Amino acid sequence: MPATPRKARNFGHSAAHQRLMMANLAASLFAAEGIVTTEAKAKALRPIAEKLITKAKKAQEGEPLRIHRIRQIQGYLGDKEMTAKLVGDVAPRYMDRNGGYLRILKLGPRQGDNAQMARIELV
Repeated sequence: MPATPRKARNFGHSAAHQRLMMANLAASLFAAEGIVTTEAKAKALRPIAEKLITKAKKAQEGEPLRIHRIRQIQGYLGDKEMTAKLVGDVAPRYMDRNGGYLRILKLGPRQGDNAQMARIELV
């Protein structure tokens, strides 16, 4: 019997490790506003980071769920400073934009192992 197909990419580790890796990549992305990583990780990071930015935008709008949305972001990132930067600095820039907050630029292969590299940055 064939294995059940998976929706998400598999980076060779447990699900918990992959979630933490994506959280660290997202925190680094928001801190530097652009990072260089492998193309596969950049493509996997894009929907996660865009959903976090959307949550931060919604935290700007309404008061009733503001604290809840900020706590959801902080629960994923695990970093108060990056949560504050995302909600206070990054999200207000995109209030008039309906998605497409990130750009992935392909850089070519890495010299050591020939892995395809990409730069993911905030638009």
